[in-house]
Amino acid sequence: MPIISVIVPAYNAERTILKTIESVQQQTFSDFELIVINDGSRDRTLELLDEVKDPRLKVFSYSNGGLPVARNRGISHAAGDFITFLDADDLWTPDKLELQLLALQQHPESGVAYSWTQFMDDKGQYFHGCKPVFYQGNVFADLLLGNFIDSGSNVMIRREAIASVGDFDPTLASCEDWEYWLRLAAKWHFVVVTKPQIFYRQSSGAMSSKIEVMKKYHLIVIERAFKAAPGEVQNLKNKSLANTYQFLAHLGLTRVPGATGAKQAAEHLQSAIHLYPKILLDKTAWILITKLLLIRLLSPRIASYILQSISKVRATRIANTHEEKALISS
Repeated sequence: MPIISVIVPAYNAERTILKTIESVQQQTFSDFELIVINDGSRDRTLELLDEVKDPRLKVFSYSNGGLPVARNRGISHAAGDFITFLDADDLWTPDKLELQLLALQQHPESGVAYSWTQFMDDKGQYFHGCKPVFYQGNVFADLLLGNFIDSGSNVMIRREAIASVGDFDPTLASCEDWEYWLRLAAKWHFVVVTKPQIFYRQSSGAMSSKIEVMKKYHLIVIERAFKAAPGEVQNLKNKSLANTYQFLAHLGLTRVPGATGAKQAAEHLQSAIHLYPKILLDKTAWILITKLLLIRLLSPRIASYILQSISKVRATRIANTHEEKALISS
């Protein structure tokens, strides 16, 4: 029996699936099974997977059920003592499985291991990192304030931990991973691998409508989590909501062009400040305010161009590190 089960939900993933599979095959830890759930793909995803000659690869096809359902179907096929997920357009560094497994073995009281994330654009060309976090042990209160796990392609989970919390919620069209991590954090300790090991691809197109969907489900997850949370953390609710609105403001400025994005960002930032005025002590809030002022002083188009250019320069600098160059060229 394999020690680790890697679950890859795939829907119309022909553009990225082989690179994603390759990043699993290149792991320094090799005792794993690779389960791909073909979630009703209508492109060449299955055809491309047929070309992969690896006895560890198992492909199961279903009608389209969405990401939470695909993950649940993957769990039902998994035989490993540890289970991890990788979206079909994301990548791992070669030591991801090895170091997360080691972390869990060294911390038998922990049910979940996570690492740091690098974000890449839709073409996998520009990178930027998240703020390093070091939360370990009982991370429930920290996770209530925001999803520091960053993506569904990150965690490794003990089989017993998954059994204790059940399935991903199929009714959530967004934030289903954060909701699942919160359920795990309520029962299990977490352990962190303090290095970037996940490369998360940020999709492009129609982001304005996606932000509204994300807002809806962020609020659902927060309400649900605090309803079940103990009394000693109830005072964190407004800060949690404010952090969400600040995050949505950031997305509006960075992912939605022109006046539309600026308007969304301003409204969300205003909501954040109203809910939790102390957020103005956060450097991130003042960066957002500065960007909004820049857009007001200049035309939204010129301001967006300047901000995107700055982001690309910073991202290119990160992309030029040796480890990332090795991953991209592999």
